[in-house]
Amino acid sequence: MAAAGLTPLTGPQTAALIADQLRELIIEGVFRPGEQVGEAFLAGRLQVSRGPVREALQRLAQEGLVVSHRNRGMFVVELAPRDIAEIYSARAALELAAADDLAGRAAPERAAVAARLRAIIEPMPAHVRRGDWPAVARADLAFHSTLVARTGNGRLTRIYATLAAETRICMLDLGRAYLRPQDLPGEHHRLVDLLEAGDGPELRTAIRAHLSTAVDDLQQLMRERGGGPHGPAESGPAVPSRSKHTP
Repeated sequence: MAAAGLTPLTGPQTAALIADQLRELIIEGVFRPGEQVGEAFLAGRLQVSRGPVREALQRLAQEGLVVSHRNRGMFVVELAPRDIAEIYSARAALELAAADDLAGRAAPERAAVAARLRAIIEPMPAHVRRGDWPAVARADLAFHSTLVARTGNGRLTRIYATLAAETRICMLDLGRAYLRPQDLPGEHHRLVDLLEAGDGPELRTAIRAHLSTAVDDLQQLMRERGGGPHGPAESGPAVPSRSKHTP
């Protein structure tokens, strides 16, 4: 039950703190896509007034994590195949900008970023062997979020954080979110190798291919599940790619 993930706030009772806690619970699947997040329920569970809860939910609505249905309240967003294409198209734009920035830096700085990224994906093969898809997803998105964050561009990082959260929501009801999980560690290591070598053009190509494959996988899995809340899958803006991975 969603209530099990909520704990009373002991510090200043601010909307930002409430939004942070709710965001994490949504991303972790404690509140499921399509589930109502009631203002009165949250206020009681968090032991705060309804005002800060209302403001926190408005923040999450601005981030696209919850939606308001007239006369019904706030609900966790449900995403369809078209949404996946849009999310990954936006992710590609930000990750390509980060790649251009980082690949152009001095070798010692590139090596430091590469070491951090390799540490994040080191446990990924073990997660894949166990079929622990939530752990795979956390490592996957931590990798890409860190790639963007290491630019030091705070605005880029904040925008990307919302896209990463939406990506996690895409994966929540799929059971598995990867059609070719055995390829994931190698794909990520290739991105790191290209970054460390400072090969910007090849890094851009590899990022496009990696994200394009992810879109195809998620859309196919979502179609198999039933097409998402918006009915049958619609085509959306694709992630540009000059090459495709094969199984």
